[in-house]
This record gives sequence, C-alpha cells and structure tokens, in this order.
Amino acid sequence: MEESLREEFEKFLQSKKISPKLFEEAEKERFEEWQTLFSAVHPKSFLMQKLHLINDIRRKYHLDKEIQ
Repeated sequence: MEESLREEFEKFLQSKKISPKLFEEAEKERFEEWQTLFSAVHPKSFLMQKLHLINDIRRKYHLDKEIQ
C-alpha cells in the first residue's frame, strides 16, 4: 500500500515537471513531509496548499535536469 502512495506522489510531482529523485536527494525532510500530506489529502487540496511553493521546487529540481 505505501509503495503505491509513493508512486502516486512521484507521478504527481512529475506531472508538475518536478524530479522526485532530485527533490528527495536535496531536501529529504521536505520531500517526506509533502509525501505524508499528499497521502492524507486529496491531490487538489495538496496542490492548493503548496501552490506557492511548487514553482520554486520546480525551478530547483526540474524534471529535465534529472536526465543531464
């Protein structure tokens, strides 16, 4: 069950062009905090709560950077 929640969270991040791998490596504590919240609320609710932070995270850990 927990693995599917992690996969769902990672897919959400990828849909926002955020590399889950880079995000987790650089900010493990924040990654885990977000993952816990994501598993507790609806994805739309999570998005509304973190909307102002997602752009900053996307710039730091853009999905395209993972490939480089």
